Amino acid sequence: MIRSTAIRRARRADPYRDGDVIDSRAPRFNQSVIAITSVLAVATGWWPLLALFAAQLAIGLRFGRRWCLTCLAYFELIQPRFGEGPIEDSRPPRFANLIGAVVLGAASLAYVVGLTAVGAALGVLVALLAALAAATGFCAGCETYRLGARLWGIRSRLLERVDPADLGSLTERAIVAFTHPLCTDCHELEARLAASGERVVPVDVSRRGDLARKYGIAAVPVAVRVDAGGHVTERIAG
Repeated sequence: MIRSTAIRRARRADPYRDGDVIDSRAPRFNQSVIAITSVLAVATGWWPLLALFAAQLAIGLRFGRRWCLTCLAYFELIQPRFGEGPIEDSRPPRFANLIGAVVLGAASLAYVVGLTAVGAALGVLVALLAALAAATGFCAGCETYRLGARLWGIRSRLLERVDPADLGSLTERAIVAFTHPLCTDCHELEARLAASGERVVPVDVSRRGDLARKYGIAAVPVAVRVDAGGHVTERIAG
């Protein structure tokens, strides 16, 4: 009990209040459960399990982690025992969950209309991708989100220039870093940039959500090198 309480107090991110970030181990735990459930559903023919998990993912996405059973299991049972893992932006795994909910829903519908082979194939696909994410950390849905965000960001007019007025004062070239105070990768990026000796202008997206929206920052960390006029000359991270 003492150990559990100590670990809870040591959390950097509240799992229910700090919804814009997440313990990176939580999605992997979720993917493990999805993989096992999907395999069980296909192997036994209990396809309603796919529908139930699709509904659970959708409910969690819509109403938050307190309504997500796997989230509750991780944050109330697993994390207190083993501690908090690295903190990351929650948007990529949320997008992956959305894809999972859609595909599991489609698999369930296929079973309902009698397309058993299609339903089984979709269930196996979800199981394989979920198992890959759980075992290796490579999340196809997360990478799809990041790729889309990066392509959109690079092509966006807004990321071609950062308005110096938004940064307080900018009289020379600098690196503009969009970060979050609880993000592990953001801390590593900030340390690396600080060690480079270059001038860094941090933008905390938890406080400046307006700038995150203005410049299309879909996942942190993002860092760009700008000249004195705010024109982006190089994308360093994100």
